[in-house]
Amino acid sequence: MSTTKRDDFSRFGKEFQESLCHLILVDRPFADQMFEVLDMNFFEQKYLQTFISLIQSYREEFKTQPSDNVMKSLLRTKLSNQSDTIKKQIRDFYARISRFENDDSEYIKKTALDFCKKQKLKEAMLKSIPLLEESSFEEVVSIITSAANLGLDSDYGHDFILDFEKRFEVKSRNPITTGWAEIDKITQGGFGQGELAVVIAATGGGKSQCLVHVATQAIKEGKNVIYYTLELADTVVGARFDSCLTGVLLRDRWTFKEQIYERIQEDDLGRLIIKEYPTKSASVETIKAHLDKLSRKKIKPDMIIVDYADLLTQRMNLKERRHQLESTYEELRALAQLNQCTVVTASQTNRSGVNSDLITMEVISEAFNKCFVADFIFSISRTLEEKEINSGKFYIAKNRNGPDGIIYPAIIDYSKVYIDIRPSTGESIGDVQDNAKKRQEEKLSSMYKKYKKNGKKKNEPKQ
Repeated sequence: MSTTKRDDFSRFGKEFQESLCHLILVDRPFADQMFEVLDMNFFEQKYLQTFISLIQSYREEFKTQPSDNVMKSLLRTKLSNQSDTIKKQIRDFYARISRFENDDSEYIKKTALDFCKKQKLKEAMLKSIPLLEESSFEEVVSIITSAANLGLDSDYGHDFILDFEKRFEVKSRNPITTGWAEIDKITQGGFGQGELAVVIAATGGGKSQCLVHVATQAIKEGKNVIYYTLELADTVVGARFDSCLTGVLLRDRWTFKEQIYERIQEDDLGRLIIKEYPTKSASVETIKAHLDKLSRKKIKPDMIIVDYADLLTQRMNLKERRHQLESTYEELRALAQLNQCTVVTASQTNRSGVNSDLITMEVISEAFNKCFVADFIFSISRTLEEKEINSGKFYIAKNRNGPDGIIYPAIIDYSKVYIDIRPSTGESIGDVQDNAKKRQEEKLSSMYKKYKKNGKKKNEPKQ
């Protein structure tokens, strides 16, 4: 008994078809392509055929994509001729849509379009057979060409009229907490999707430790983090995560190995992958290629850490170092936007930033312009005195989602990768500079008094 394969979406499964309906609803340019080649009968389920018919009818009448409120209204008023079963199925489906993530959206769009276009081309070829017998070659060419041109990419940008509703949608940043209440407060919840955050510090100032802290908070929230290390070995970075997650001192990790293992096995942690590249051997394109490999294994990053951007190489032949760095930071922000995730990296100060009382953007090494593309920039400053008492200062140099120019005192203990930002005291840059000058004067005065006292003792006659 022979069976024929049905020319519909049944071969792809119910989940594929529901995800496709969701994409047609939320992606206007894709819907434009699909409705050129889509036959409602391609959908296996009656409730999905009806759902898509509602969208198509609305688009044809009002020349725009239905909004969420419009769809709710259509589901209340345009289903009277449907059975109670179909009504319930459609409404239950629409209620589930808000939870759809569509991680495979590109695959679904490509597969559905390819299938529909092939069906249209097949129809055109069958229609052309009798025309060939009549020698109507021009008409055959016209039919085949028209079918081949259906469903082509029609996304020419934001259409001011057709995409009217898009301008009134609330854009969700889906921020990931930094683990610091004070920073989350001024960033509206943390670092958001498509954003680039940069931490600035001097050599040995704790850039990598800070990046580990931020990444740790993300995996504690169940987020997937891909950590690219261009300076330290992957195992060294992994050891810092062990310490940051558990509070165990780095030097005591071997003693508490079992406890650390138990903690990282907990189900609530997100996925963490640490990828090491030799310094100056990887570019942003290298990172993209690695992310493509991960995507084939269904691993999608919520956060990407690059430790650190200044150590990436440039694929473009730019002569000046400052232009290379500027281009690298632009590519990193594009990476965040393309992957709809957060990218966090670090930058090193020039020599004037070492032991500086407060690091501002002016002391960023090589290229000040690389700051322009970042969404959030903060610095870590630690004087010798502050290092001795495990303290320091965080300065918010740039913040697209809230106030900046704020100085926060911090407790910093790198022996266990512990960083805690305390509430701001209201101290300004001028206050820090004045206090630094005052301490310097007191130090010089003390040294002078000591020198004078020692000199006087030397000049006293021996008894």
